[in-house]
Amino acid sequence: MCGYQTFFAGKYLNEYGAEDAGGIGHVPPGWSFWYALEKNSKYYNYTLSVNGKARRHGENYSVDYLTDVLANMSLDFLEYKSNFEPFFMMIATPAPHSPWIAAPQYKKSFQNVSAPRNSNFNIHGKDKHWLIRQAKTPMTNSSIQFLDDAFRKRWQTLLSVDDLIEKLVKRLESHEELDNTYIFYTSDNGFHTGQFSLPIDKRQLYEFDIKVPLLVRGPGIKPNQTNKMLVANVDLGPTILDIAGYDLNKTQMDGMSLLPLLRGDANVTWRSDVLVEYQGEGHNSSDPTCPALGPGVTHCFPDCVCEDAYNNTYACVRTLSSSWDLQYCEFDDREVFVEVYNLTADPHQITNIAKTIDQEILEKMNYRLMMLQSCSGATCRTPGVFDPGYKFNPHLMFSNHGTQARRLFTRSL
Repeated sequence: MCGYQTFFAGKYLNEYGAEDAGGIGHVPPGWSFWYALEKNSKYYNYTLSVNGKARRHGENYSVDYLTDVLANMSLDFLEYKSNFEPFFMMIATPAPHSPWIAAPQYKKSFQNVSAPRNSNFNIHGKDKHWLIRQAKTPMTNSSIQFLDDAFRKRWQTLLSVDDLIEKLVKRLESHEELDNTYIFYTSDNGFHTGQFSLPIDKRQLYEFDIKVPLLVRGPGIKPNQTNKMLVANVDLGPTILDIAGYDLNKTQMDGMSLLPLLRGDANVTWRSDVLVEYQGEGHNSSDPTCPALGPGVTHCFPDCVCEDAYNNTYACVRTLSSSWDLQYCEFDDREVFVEVYNLTADPHQITNIAKTIDQEILEKMNYRLMMLQSCSGATCRTPGVFDPGYKFNPHLMFSNHGTQARRLFTRSL
C-alpha cells in the first residue's frame, strides 16, 4: 500500500515456504515487515520466515508458543514503527486450528462446555448430498466425546488470541492511536461439530461452516450495533483501500467497501446475493482404513465417515432481502444434486426444499448464481436482473472437468 508501513505475522497460506514456490525466502511484494509461518498450523516446533530468513522455534512455552510470539512481534512493530507514516497490520493466528494446543494456563478452561446441541445436531441429513448422507446416525458416544473435547480445546486456544488483542488495543491506546485506527476481527471459515452427524470439519455449504465473525471498530463507527447485510471476505480488500483513500473504481475487485454500512450512511444501496463456492478435495487411492469407500474421498474418521471428496464441489447463492432469506446450491456430481433452504422457516437447514419450492423461484435463484459465477469487478457489485427467457437446466450446471463452473444459457424460442 503506497505510503503505508505494512506488517504481516502468522499463517499466510497452506504450505507456504515450499521450495517450488520460492521457499521460505519468498516475501510477497508490498510487505515492509514479514513474519510468516512455514507450512500449516502449529503452536510449537515451527519455522518462521522473518523477512525471508528462517527462524526456528522449539517447544518452550515462554519463548515459542506461536500466538504469544505473534503478539510480541506485533507489539514490537507498534513500538518501533515510524510515527510519520500510516500503518497496516495483518495478524493471522493459526489458533483455533488443530492441533488445538492451549497455553498452559488455559488447559483447564471451559471444562463444562460442550458443542452446541441445536436441532440439527446428531440427526441424519437424509435429503442432502451423498457426503452428508454417508454419516452414521446416531453418532457413537466416543464420537460425541471427541467432538466436545475438540470444541473445548478450540475455545482454550482462543483465550491466547483474546490476550493478543487486548495487548494490541492497550498499546494503541497508550500511544494515543486507538481512536484513529480501524480494527477488523474475523476468520476464514466456520466449523461443524456434530451437525447432521458429521464429526468435525469446515467444508460444507451450511451456515455453520460458511458464516464467520466480523467485528469492526474505528473512527466514525457507532459502538454496539449489528448490521445484517450480506458481506463476504471479498469485501475486506475494498474496505481497506477505501479507508486508505484509494479510488475503488480503479480496481477490478469483486467486493464492495463496507465503510458506508459501518458508518451508518443513509440510503446505502447494497447487494441481496453473495456467492459461496468450494472445490472438493480427495485422494486418488482408497483410504486404507476404509477401502470399501474407494478412491476420491479424504479426511475420513475411524468409523469411515469422510468429510470431503472430489465431488464435494458446489456453488451456492445466499440471498437475503426484505422478502427472501434463501440458500440455493448446485453440486458437480453424478446426481446433479441441488439443495435449497428457506432460512426464515428453517434456520438450521434441516429440510431441503429443492423438490417442492416454486419453479419460478428455483429458476431465479439458478440465474442469480449463474450471474455471480460469471461476473468480474464492478459487475459483481450490482444486483442481477432476472431474465424471463432463462430456463433452468440442472444438467448444464458444471463443466465435465469439475475444475471450473461454466454456465450455459438455455433460452426459450
